[in-house]
Amino acid sequence: MSTYSQLYIQVVFAVKNRQALIKEDWEERLYQYITGIVQSKGQKMLAINGVSNHIHIFINIKPSCSIADLVREIKKSSNKFINENKFTPFKFQWQEGYGVFSYSHSHIDRVAKYVMNQKEHHRKKTFKEEYMEMLQKMNVDYDNKYLFDFIENS
Repeated sequence: MSTYSQLYIQVVFAVKNRQALIKEDWEERLYQYITGIVQSKGQKMLAINGVSNHIHIFINIKPSCSIADLVREIKKSSNKFINENKFTPFKFQWQEGYGVFSYSHSHIDRVAKYVMNQKEHHRKKTFKEEYMEMLQKMNVDYDNKYLFDFIENS
């Protein structure tokens, strides 16, 4: 018997120290690179976008794929890609950890639009407000000391 699945996840992670290092003039290249990583691992990219200090990735993932391994590869490889291309004069690094949230098929369009509308969304809400809201809406137990290093007003 074959394995059939319908798994949709949104992954969120931030630049180390929440620095605003992702610039609009090269972010599309970064998103294309990350999309290539996701596809090379046999997964389907549904949406990717972000702002200067964090990104959101919405993926249709197969049950055979380890989320932790996929995110580790995305962060490791994209970190190297950014630094080798000297997109920023500063050493680029992703912050430890990430958020991952699952969705049903009926939410695909809404979540994809949400991801693609990040710049507009963050004109009204900080990353901290957004992330805390996501944790609360998804009823995720968390400890403040293990959350991203949030800088106020960011």
